[in-house]
Amino acid sequence: MTYKVYILKCADRSLYVGCTNNLERRLSEHNNSKWGAHYTKIRRPVVFKYSESFKTLVEARRREKEIKGWRREKKLNLINSIK
Repeated sequence: MTYKVYILKCADRSLYVGCTNNLERRLSEHNNSKWGAHYTKIRRPVVFKYSESFKTLVEARRREKEIKGWRREKKLNLINSIK
């Protein structure tokens, strides 16, 4: 199983960083269900912007925590680095 760390852009232009083992399902949850994070529920719709894959949940959570600690500009640079 692989784990993904992802970045979403919310309707209010804020960025959300999360971790999942099923990116499509999680994006749907963020946009459509009561199972999405509270942060994104009140900022819908959200748009997928970036992801990285990891072999273990520990690695993915470590990277998620790292990215969450960054300032917005650094997150945007990461997003823009794949274009």
